[in-house]
Amino acid sequence: MTTAASRPLIVRVRNWIGDVVMGLPALRLLEQHGYSLHIIARGGWAPSLLSGYGWPVHVQPKKLFERVAQLKRVRDTCAALDLGFRARENALVLPQSFSSALEMRLAGLKAVGYGQEGRSPLLARAEKITYGGSALVAYWDLACLFLRIQASPPPSIDMSLHPDSVRKAETLLADHGIRPGFLMVCPFAGGLATAKKLDKKWPGFAEYVREAGAAFGRDLVVCPGPTELEEAKRLYPSAKLMTIANLGDYAAVLQRAALVVANDTGPAHMAAAVGAPVLSVLGPTIVEQWAPWGPQVRVLKHPQPEHGPSVWPTVAEVMAETRRLLATG
Repeated sequence: MTTAASRPLIVRVRNWIGDVVMGLPALRLLEQHGYSLHIIARGGWAPSLLSGYGWPVHVQPKKLFERVAQLKRVRDTCAALDLGFRARENALVLPQSFSSALEMRLAGLKAVGYGQEGRSPLLARAEKITYGGSALVAYWDLACLFLRIQASPPPSIDMSLHPDSVRKAETLLADHGIRPGFLMVCPFAGGLATAKKLDKKWPGFAEYVREAGAAFGRDLVVCPGPTELEEAKRLYPSAKLMTIANLGDYAAVLQRAALVVANDTGPAHMAAAVGAPVLSVLGPTIVEQWAPWGPQVRVLKHPQPEHGPSVWPTVAEVMAETRRLLATG
């Protein structure tokens, strides 16, 4: 007989850091209902980001036939653990792309997912998506539909961190001479916002970093990626720069910040997920869908014009909100 520990489920997560983070409550819900998760992820950063959960994380190769071959290997591993694996619904597809459903079908998996993009025939069960809410709720609802239950999403993500990442964060902060109570600034962002393809980066970050260091008497920390280091040196010379290749370690560092000031970017979702106070400075981003999730998130955003350039909060507004949030702890 299959036990809860041996009832495997293959889950294809989304391609962006923020989406993977917002999918964590759904993944935990599946686990709590007796499924042993096998995660399929597009980015090489995913294993470190999810290292606190103990799930096997398989990073997808680039070519379609290689991705299908990988899914077949994971399928065979799961089938060896559960004699009923092939007969039941055995995969969940969080992405809404045609290709993600096609890969599951070509690998002989019985996947459940949302049915748009003309992919319903590829799925064992296609569910209808409800638009307009948070991406986190969309992933949560899909997990509930898979389980055939009704449940409300949790108020916070409570992301699990690996103990090694917690220790590494303490070492990194000490090695860089960063004092407790530091401000983490996340000025970088991948991708573009909305169908209009508008920039998600707040243009006031350089001025904010110049003013905030002196105004608040705290260390300001920026963690650029390898391709962002030179830009960070040029735009934020007064900040303490810390490169962290491992996203699990980065999340543990974010957890120790007195406040994280960010635009629409993966680290903002990571910070909210580990319980750090977050000031989310947004422009064209759709708040209802993509704002970080959690009770310690404060969104600062102005109404956007239907046409023309994005309208952003001013540096003075962000400084004032930073002061207020630091004062209230």
